Amino acid sequence: MAITGIASACRRSAARSFFDESYSLNPLVNAFALGLVRQDQIFFGKAAGIGNPVLYVGAKTGRDGIHGATMASAEFDEEALEKRPTVQVGDPFLEKLLLEACLEAMRSGAIEGIQDMGAAGLTSSSVEMAARAGTGLELDLTLVPQRETGMTAYEMLLSESQERMLIVAKRGREKEVVEIFNKWDLDAVVIGTVVEGDRLKVLHNGRVEADLPVLALTDEAPKYERPIAPPAAQNAAAEDLKPSGVDLTKALATLLASPNICSKHWVYEQYDSMVRTNTAVLPGADAAVIRVKETRRAIAMCLDGNGKFVGINAFEGAKLAVAEAARNVACVGAKPIAVTNCLNFASPERPGSDRGRSRTSSTE
Repeated sequence: MAITGIASACRRSAARSFFDESYSLNPLVNAFALGLVRQDQIFFGKAAGIGNPVLYVGAKTGRDGIHGATMASAEFDEEALEKRPTVQVGDPFLEKLLLEACLEAMRSGAIEGIQDMGAAGLTSSSVEMAARAGTGLELDLTLVPQRETGMTAYEMLLSESQERMLIVAKRGREKEVVEIFNKWDLDAVVIGTVVEGDRLKVLHNGRVEADLPVLALTDEAPKYERPIAPPAAQNAAAEDLKPSGVDLTKALATLLASPNICSKHWVYEQYDSMVRTNTAVLPGADAAVIRVKETRRAIAMCLDGNGKFVGINAFEGAKLAVAEAARNVACVGAKPIAVTNCLNFASPERPGSDRGRSRTSSTE
């Protein structure tokens, strides 16, 4: 009877959402994607091969997303609405076309290196590719496909318009790459060349807009030295966890009725877990288990983290997150062999601000 009562309370409370107060004005979203690739078909983001052409492919460049990376590291305050133009405008259909075109170009053997234009757009993708290869780049922004008029070099370099890639093709095969992307109704234009040295030279309308060392924007970029100190509320939070005059039996029933602890079947049962027939262990286990088709192997994954623990002691809380993720993977019969983190930090410019949280995923 008690179990039934607890379960009923659980179902009632599960209809309500629960958020820790510290996230109310600063929500965090962590995403993780896992894929399988053949080792001999991996392409790297390197601008290798002196004389190789640099191609801009995908959607046209617009003013959306400018300073998007800056916004992602900033605080959301009363000026947040003014930052709305920094949000990128995505196009899922165009993204699918770009994906298929990139895969076809890779199969052609005409690609030397490839990287997406993510944070800081064309700037980060170009300098990162050059830094990895130990080369320089010359780019002409006049050739960049644009969907807005009058864009400056600054705007084009920092735009984070979605569905764009930077490709270094093998010299003499750039036409082949252009034809592949044009077949998928995507822009593909040679906008530069891999050169000797270690500098990025940017031209626009015949004028040199930038000429600087690649490493100045990568490995040798300035680093901030911020004051470091444990949060003032750390000890107070630890004291709050000590039980004092609490009816532990009643506390257990309350905990089991919480939507944060009770079964989440009401959520995952709304979705088809058997899509593509790869699910080896049904939802509700300690970790997800997905079969790798055409093999006798499977992949186990889980996501774990405890914001309260990390809030009390970030170092120990992060360790506990890793340990919990590893245990959950082991509980489904897998061996933890890889881990990735989603570390979220509060502003270093505000001592005593909200504490960061840590979530860790472990895979097999």
